[in-house]
Amino acid sequence: MEPTTVWQDCLSLIRGRVAAQTFQTWFEPLQVADLTDTKLVVQVPSQFYYEWLDAHYRPIILDSLKQASGVDLEIGYKVSNAMVETEESTGPVPTVKVENNGFSKATRLNHRYTFENFVEGAGNQFAKAAALSISVHNGASQFNPLVLYGGVGLGKTHLLQAIGNQMLALTPDARIIYATSEKFTLDFITSIQRNRTDAFSRYYRSVDMLLVDDIQFFQKKEQTQEQFFHTFNDLFQRGKQIVMTLDRPPAELSGLTDRLISRFQSGLIVDIQPPDLETRIAILLRKAEQEALDIPFEITEYIAQCIKSNVRDLEGALIKLLAYSSLKKEEITINLARMVVQQILGRNAAAAVTVDEIIRTVAADFDLREVHLVGKGRKQELAHARQVAMYLARELTGVSLVAIGLHFAGRDHTTVIHACKTVAAKAEKDPALRAHLEMLTKELANPVF
Repeated sequence: MEPTTVWQDCLSLIRGRVAAQTFQTWFEPLQVADLTDTKLVVQVPSQFYYEWLDAHYRPIILDSLKQASGVDLEIGYKVSNAMVETEESTGPVPTVKVENNGFSKATRLNHRYTFENFVEGAGNQFAKAAALSISVHNGASQFNPLVLYGGVGLGKTHLLQAIGNQMLALTPDARIIYATSEKFTLDFITSIQRNRTDAFSRYYRSVDMLLVDDIQFFQKKEQTQEQFFHTFNDLFQRGKQIVMTLDRPPAELSGLTDRLISRFQSGLIVDIQPPDLETRIAILLRKAEQEALDIPFEITEYIAQCIKSNVRDLEGALIKLLAYSSLKKEEITINLARMVVQQILGRNAAAAVTVDEIIRTVAADFDLREVHLVGKGRKQELAHARQVAMYLARELTGVSLVAIGLHFAGRDHTTVIHACKTVAAKAEKDPALRAHLEMLTKELANPVF
């Protein structure tokens, strides 16, 4: 059997059994490394990566591998740093001079913000596609202006600077300026103080691309708005690209002139939504690789389940976890992770549990092995314990039905629904079961800090 052919056939089968985002995040980057009579080995970028794959998708992988090869093959993993290096080195490097911290004084861009290290998910996929389209068309895009809006810490600044860095990579002599709204305002005020408003206008109107971050802070600054309005018009009339970010849709901004809002709405407006669970895990995975941090996958999953709406908080939790572990000379444990999450979100948010914790707790309570609890056994006591675990996972976590089913040997989401309904119906009639569920819930929701 030809290894690459077998793996590609296997991937085709997996693609039809998992969500598109799941496939793109976890399976598409994999490369086949070796194939023997009994095992196919694929390259993964880190230990966490293969632990996550093995814990959540092993049944699907093995079944697809059997269909693709016609024989029972085991799946093996080989950690390869080369995968990460290849991914991160995609595309030419900008030739502008940058400082050691990655910042360029000429453009005010930080070269660390690139499309290659931007983790794509369902909530930001369209925004990234629009941003990439602008950068590869050297600013001559039909999306002018492009307005990206969304909450704090969702990647707006990353995408904004990635546009500039990518355009410089393709057109090194392009004149690009990235400015926060505060920087634009301060430059304008300074130009007034020094009687150099003409120089200010020439500086901002001589660019091929203008990138302005957090436009909402122009609110109630009438003279700054007036200056930006004329700058916008001049660049737009000459076909120069303008990209801006906001924390809300332009129509919801108060304190900005109607004519300025009208200009914003004349182009493409794209929102960025909070990342889903798997995207959050992928973000943590990328950050862990960058920091050379070896972190157990259940802890990464726990952090991703707790911190849902802010990527900066997500990455900050990982760095803080590393700092505590290093300074206190402690191993990275779930209790340490709970403490870090508690400091970021508060005690109640930090009390969230993972599906894996529920499986461990229920298995111990029913005196069963975890592998049997999530396996295919159909004995009455085993089936009941499994249904209880699924019920608690549904009640105590924000994990989807599909994701819960994956924790239980790849079961379908309809099986999870049936389990939840069965346990709920029995608990209404059986006070002992109801008390048992309450006891398990308290045990799981009472973390040790």
